[in-house]
Amino acid sequence: MQLYNKLSAQERAALLEAAGTDRLTLSFYQYAHIGNPQLFRDHLFLAWDPLEVLGRIYVAHEGINAQLSVPAPQFAAFKTHLDSIDFLQGVRLNIAVEHDLKSFLKLTIKVRNKIVADGLEDKSFDVTNKGQHVNAEKFNQLLKDPDTICVDMRNHYESEIGHFKGAITPDVDTFRDSLPLIEEDLSAHKNDKKLLMYCTGGIRCEKASAYFKHKGFQQVFQLEGGIIEYTRQVNDQGLENAFVGKNFVFDERRAERISEDVIAQCHQCGAPCDTHVNCANAACHLLFIQCDHCGEKMQTTCSDHCLSIVQLPLEEQKALRKGTHNSNKIFKKGRSQVLKFKRH
Repeated sequence: MQLYNKLSAQERAALLEAAGTDRLTLSFYQYAHIGNPQLFRDHLFLAWDPLEVLGRIYVAHEGINAQLSVPAPQFAAFKTHLDSIDFLQGVRLNIAVEHDLKSFLKLTIKVRNKIVADGLEDKSFDVTNKGQHVNAEKFNQLLKDPDTICVDMRNHYESEIGHFKGAITPDVDTFRDSLPLIEEDLSAHKNDKKLLMYCTGGIRCEKASAYFKHKGFQQVFQLEGGIIEYTRQVNDQGLENAFVGKNFVFDERRAERISEDVIAQCHQCGAPCDTHVNCANAACHLLFIQCDHCGEKMQTTCSDHCLSIVQLPLEEQKALRKGTHNSNKIFKKGRSQVLKFKRH
């Protein structure tokens, strides 16, 4: 009985190309009490692998977080299976603004301690006691309210390329970093301001809304479905779009353009740019913003050092990185000192 992916990304990409079937990129999450995450994980794999579902899914005692793609002809069968699971019946699916045949190349379902790492050990914290959900229209109204404080619950490399007008964008690397920072900065407004939060698809700000309610904030709101659902409603209903730039996404596309505004700059030359790349040096793999000119000049590397590495024969590159852990720099997400036009 196969319970894990057995194809490489390259093999899967070739199969997808040959099949030529349209695929839908989507995401969903649900906080729930799952007694046996491993058993639930295996059940999902056995049900989804025959449907050719691909993606990155995390399961924990506190619920599920899924980002995936499914062949368009299999979408109905996939939705039927979701509805057969009690706590996923009717779950909101965030359909991507843009679809890509190769947004995901493997079906990876992992059991985690939590679906959103928060660093919290407070047993009295109830993640299901969340704030009030608002749709795109209500979000726009609250955003214009002078008694509202809007906070971006994403990380710095996400908000750098796109965010809502007037939002606070904490300079943090992780979600867990943002919780105590925001609580401290806004502690004086627990009673007199409306706290309005958003993230990519809703999962982080839902947990954050419960956290800030737990910490005594009286008026807590969150954008239901996050930026992805907001964009869909704006387009479908002809609403004002208050989001500028791109929405960072965690798949091969890296971002979806929401408005034509380019609010970021190339980290190497400072030219207007909002395209994220990973350094071509496999021992570095740093995520940063690079324009086409610098990409050509630097061969998609972040520094002269990495440029010199990628020009070596492949076997020499492998020998140089053997036994090292430089690849951990990928988690620095653009914090490297070699990037002249990036805040550090």
